[in-house]
Amino acid sequence: MDRTERFYKIHQMLEDRKLVPTRAFVETLGVSLATFKRDLAYMQNHLHAPIVYDHLAGGYRFEQASGIGPKYELPGLWFNDSEIHALLVAKHLLEEIQPGVLEPHIKPLISRLESLLDSTGHSKNEIEQRIFIVHPGRRSVDGTLFALCATGLLRRKQVRIQHRSRYTGETSERLLSPQRLVYYKNTWYLDTWCHTRNAVRSFSVDAMVQVVILDDPAKDVAKDELNAILDVGYGIFAGRNVQWAKLKFTPYQAKWVATERWHAEQRSSFEDDGSYLLEIPFSQDSELVMDILRYGADVEVLEPTELREKVAGRLKAAMARYRG
Repeated sequence: MDRTERFYKIHQMLEDRKLVPTRAFVETLGVSLATFKRDLAYMQNHLHAPIVYDHLAGGYRFEQASGIGPKYELPGLWFNDSEIHALLVAKHLLEEIQPGVLEPHIKPLISRLESLLDSTGHSKNEIEQRIFIVHPGRRSVDGTLFALCATGLLRRKQVRIQHRSRYTGETSERLLSPQRLVYYKNTWYLDTWCHTRNAVRSFSVDAMVQVVILDDPAKDVAKDELNAILDVGYGIFAGRNVQWAKLKFTPYQAKWVATERWHAEQRSSFEDDGSYLLEIPFSQDSELVMDILRYGADVEVLEPTELREKVAGRLKAAMARYRG
């Protein structure tokens, strides 16, 4: 084990056994007495570990902290899950950017991320070979169209788009005032005020086939109003007409679904048989239906009736394909 790992092992032995003789440290760590003494001195002098030798008891122990002086803290051996995810995703996204005006600025950022990965005590090459960040179902976006959306958004200009429907395949034209770009479930969406429909609407950028920035200033929608329309219901396609869905998951699936957050306002409880009840608000059911279908026979829609019938209809249609 390397030096940092030995620090953690010394700490753990003192935590577990309260009093540890010198010989036990040397044998467990697999080092010489001199190396152990150097490690101990480093922990005491640089990490401020409150480790003392108890002559009467014949071993080392932690001394109760007085609350005065520097705080004892072990060196960072590893990142937590959100930190390593953020670092690797950031590095991956930067490496994907095509050569352009940002290229001179990107290389130093990548170098900085690599140095942060190296700071764990493990080489960045080992980390990148052993830890993978996978985003299934990620939809590719035309870089030019995305740039036009972002430019119209930040310059506060109206845009005219050609947008293809995922359901019919038909293309329609919309006049929009961009409000914000949202990255949700591996897909970019443009939240807008749609002048064509005179209402707030959200459009997936990957389904756009044309974006034109106009000279007309964009209409601004208050943040509170935007949140009230788009964030109140389940998923990215929300609205004002909110209903509540009540889902019942089998005991087998319950332990997994109970750890998931479907919506900020969700309500949940466990049944006596281990089943899990989940209640979530929704406005449009298209995305909710897709997420319910992922669980197959492990979920049942209890309410509302319309949602239950729609899910049942999709399951029946799927079964019909296999009967032939």
